[in-house]
Amino acid sequence: MTISESKDLTFECETGNYHTFCPISCVAWLYQKIEDSFFLVIGTKTCGYFLQNSMGVMIFAEPRYAMAELEEGDISAQLNDYEELKRLCLQIKRDRNPSVIVWIGTCTTEIIKMDLEGMAPKLESEIGIPLVVARANGLDYAFTQGEDTVLAAMAQRCPSTFTTGINPKESNTFSSFFNFGRKQIESKDGKLNPIEHQPLILFGSLPDPVVTQLNLELKKQGITVSGWLPAKRYMELPTIQEGNYVCGVHPFLSRTATTLMRRRKCKLISAPFPIGPDGTRAWIEKICSTLGIQPNGLDEREQQIWDSLTDYLNLVKGKSVFFMGDNLLEVSLARFLIRCGMIVQEIGIPYMDKRYQAAELNLLEETCRKMGTAIPRIVEKPDNYNQIQRIQELKPDLVITGMAQANPLEARGINTKWSVEFTFAQIHGFSNARDILELVTRPLRRKGNFRELGWNTLIE
Repeated sequence: MTISESKDLTFECETGNYHTFCPISCVAWLYQKIEDSFFLVIGTKTCGYFLQNSMGVMIFAEPRYAMAELEEGDISAQLNDYEELKRLCLQIKRDRNPSVIVWIGTCTTEIIKMDLEGMAPKLESEIGIPLVVARANGLDYAFTQGEDTVLAAMAQRCPSTFTTGINPKESNTFSSFFNFGRKQIESKDGKLNPIEHQPLILFGSLPDPVVTQLNLELKKQGITVSGWLPAKRYMELPTIQEGNYVCGVHPFLSRTATTLMRRRKCKLISAPFPIGPDGTRAWIEKICSTLGIQPNGLDEREQQIWDSLTDYLNLVKGKSVFFMGDNLLEVSLARFLIRCGMIVQEIGIPYMDKRYQAAELNLLEETCRKMGTAIPRIVEKPDNYNQIQRIQELKPDLVITGMAQANPLEARGINTKWSVEFTFAQIHGFSNARDILELVTRPLRRKGNFRELGWNTLIE
């Protein structure tokens, strides 16, 4: 089997199951991001075992998440769901006093048709704490789409008016924050002052240092970010008004984008995602063009990053990589690796929203033509059995896969990298491109080290 020499993007759907990490794992990073929250996962003991295994070390630090385990009485409707959840939420309020409690629905709540959305408003009025309901079940969603369901629910809770009672156009504080009434001028130190533009809200959960980096990159172009969804605290969710611009930082937030457009009447900036220096530049350029701003210094900024990656680029140039599909970051990562000189044989992805990822797909196509390489086919809902057959025939240098397939592939002498590592690593923005290549090259360097030591039996 050879790589298809396609000149255009081709999409296939093998209708395989979601071979991905469970979406309730979004609790792992969201409870740390939203500091005044508490996440209550409503599921069976299986869900509890999963959380214990994936995040078990954190239990000693009293994390802000818990399991509401459904037992036989709950499933057979012998117990009152409302009263049980009320008891748990009152205990959470007494012990932790969070600003918001997020109910995470699971496969079991879907199967037994628990009306979480119906119970939440009444219970919220009784206990006096906001209750946000997010369905993160593995029947309907892939790994990272758990965050998508949570942010889509929170988008509807963002305020639509400023609670201070101050007109943002008249207040000095708000004027500096939203940059109303300013013109683009160059100060004495050569930096651009903020310019007047419509409010811009970015959505997607990122570590605080990465948020700061992206804010600063936009600030260099004279753009001020009005807010992030999610914010560090639930009580600091951004004010979203009709006509505001919104832009995502993750490829898996299509439901959140749809909610912001349809429910909050926002204007979505369809841009490639800020992964890798090429993606970050394209992301900033699209935001600038939408807001009517001339980008400044992005050519030099991107080239500076590429120059700093030379040692890694020499390692990956000409190497082949195969994406089995797990976290919906596959298209963005493939585009970046192609730009680094790698050959992408296949992009497996659990779910593809072609409208939300349209700009990313266009950049992928453009990158392939620029690098003179074949455009890889994209396989949605790939069948793992078929993929393994293709891997055995293509013999890629690296397979980026979920944890379930990693060890069997390694046993067959195939280098693998867990896709979940890219989910938890800091990979966004200009300065984090090195971290992506560090993850990609680690198994390749390990194999080279084995050869130098003469341990060929481990890699045959």
